[in-house]
Formats: sequence, C-alpha cells, structure tokens
Amino acid sequence: MLNGKKILFAAGGTGGHINPALAVAGYIRENYPDAQILFAGTPNKMESTLVPAAGFDFTPIEISGFQRDFTLEGIKANINTILKLMKALPRAKQIVKDFQPDVAIGFGGYVSGPVIRAAAKLKVPTAVHEQNAFPGVTNKMLAKKVDRVMVTTAAAQDYFKAKNPTVVTGLPVRGELLTASRELSRAELGLDNRPLILSMGGSLGAKSINEAVSTMILEHYGEKKCYYLHATGKNGVALIDELGQKINLDENKHIMLREYINDMDRCMSAADLVICRAGASSISELQVMGKASILIPYPYAAENHQFYNAKDLVDNNAAILIEEKDLNGEKLSQVVDLLISNPDKLKEFGDNAKKMAVTDAAKRITENLCEIVK
Repeated sequence: MLNGKKILFAAGGTGGHINPALAVAGYIRENYPDAQILFAGTPNKMESTLVPAAGFDFTPIEISGFQRDFTLEGIKANINTILKLMKALPRAKQIVKDFQPDVAIGFGGYVSGPVIRAAAKLKVPTAVHEQNAFPGVTNKMLAKKVDRVMVTTAAAQDYFKAKNPTVVTGLPVRGELLTASRELSRAELGLDNRPLILSMGGSLGAKSINEAVSTMILEHYGEKKCYYLHATGKNGVALIDELGQKINLDENKHIMLREYINDMDRCMSAADLVICRAGASSISELQVMGKASILIPYPYAAENHQFYNAKDLVDNNAAILIEEKDLNGEKLSQVVDLLISNPDKLKEFGDNAKKMAVTDAAKRITENLCEIVK
C-alpha cells in the first residue's frame, strides 16, 4: 500500500522517459490519493514543464550527458558535464534527505543516476524501469544497486546484471489508446473500406521518412487504392506545400497531410499499416492496438536502442524492419505493396503484436513499488 507514503520519481530528457513516469504517478494518485509524489529532473528539459502541467511537484537538479566525440566542442561539453556532476551528487543527496521518500524510482535519463544512487546509499528502497529492449547506460549501472529492476520487454533482461531478478512490467500507454474503436475512428475520419497507411517520423519529423513516403505517394496516389495519412513533423512541414504543387489535394481526399498527429488514438486505431520510428512508446502503442508496422529505427539513438526495439517485434513476426541506410521511396513502396496486397499477413502481424502487449503496465509497476516498500 502506498497511502501516506512518499514516492520520489527521477526521469528526464525525453518524453520516452517522462511520459511513462507520469502515467505511473497518475495511477498512484488515482489509487492512493494520500501518497506524496515528487519528481526530480533537469530544469531546462521537457520534464520541467510536463511534470508541473500534470499537477506534480518538481524539484530541479542540473545534470547532462557525456559527448562521444573528441572535437573541441565535445571536450568542452564533457568538462561542463563533469562540473555539473560534481554538483549533482550532493544536490541529489540533499533532495533525498529533504523529501525523505519511502521509495524512489528512476525512469531513465541522466538525472536518474545521481538521484537513485543517492537514495540507495541512504537506504531508501529503490527501483528503475527500462523502456527499451536494449537498456540505457544509466539503468545498467543502477541495476546493481537498486532493489527492483523493471523492464518493458523480456528482451531487455539479458542485458542486466542486477542484484535481484528483473521483472517484466510492460510500458504504460495512454488510456484512450486502450479503448479506441476502429469502426468509430474510421467513421470520424470519413474513410470507406480502403486500407489506411499511417506514417510519421516523430514530432520534429524525419527527413528520410518524409522523402520516402513522399516518393511512395507520388508513385501510387493515382490508383486510389489506399488512404495515406502522413505527419511531416515540425521540420518537414514544407513537404505539404511541395506535394500540394504536384498533387491536387482537394481532388485527392485519400491523401491527408499534417504537421503533427494530436489524435493518435483515432488515427492509429483506424490504420491498417503503420510506418514509424521504433521508440519504446511507439512500440508499446503498436502492441496495445494490435497494428502491423514497418519500423525505421532512428540510427543515432543511444546504444542504437531503437534497432533492438524493432528487432523484438520482428523476432515475434509482428513487423518489418528497414534500416535508415537502406530506406528509399522504391524500397518502402515495395514493402508497403507486399503487405497491403496480403490482408492475411497484415492481420498476422497485428495479432502477433497484440500478443506482446501489456495493458496494465502502470498497475504492475505500482505493485512492484508496494512490494519493495514492505
């Protein structure tokens, strides 16, 4: 039970770390309203706005990561990181002493390192949650010190040398994704029975995906056999005008171009095939919604973890992986044509993805926290 308990969260840097932490914090707030929750994070990253916006207390700690290049800029950045780390360690210890948590959990990002390490040293029950199939450096280092290591997928377990057995909990996803109706969503989008191909490269966009999808649409839009819904991202919004000059979008309503998809529950539930990156959140959403996918991992992600996320689905016959170095419009068109012309394969991929889904991840993570508090 966590009623009356104090829970310290450490998460930062990207939405992939922050959003799962917020989902668990929200579950705790709903089920244990007397619990006290505090987030520790960096003052200049997403967590500094997302956490207070969600109604949780936030305390800052300055920390950054090491650069892997040996340019003058990289060396300067690493010196700055060392200086920040020297201050972060006593700052983390002070946060723990001031808040006096009953349990502390890290969800990745550089901030998790000093905070969870300080909590463990002060004999606070501690845990970490790893979102990716290939764990990040911070969580791998903390695994030897914490009381509980939780992972999104079993594929991550082999990479940990933890003092206690790891536990598979899945990754929390937004509740609306769990209840979305394919039929209602397609009706709201004005679709008939033609298949919908949903494609995106993240909130900022991915140049390689934008170019490949653009080529695919230009080659096939005249056939009108499919719907295309593509999000260009912030950095690729010019693509909308570029395609609009080549295609009369008013006369081709089966082509839908947006900068960003803010109704993912509707669009993904309506889709027959999804083309996207392989971040942990995207993978979990595909699994929960049972969607066939073509995954194009971001090649510069830390530890190349998106490749391993994608490979986990491929190994379970639930997706096709195209590495960015092999991506072009012709290649993407071939793979899409192969899948769209084979509804049984689409269904097989979707069913296999669904079998991998964990729909109660926030509950599982909370139950693990209850166990180590005892």
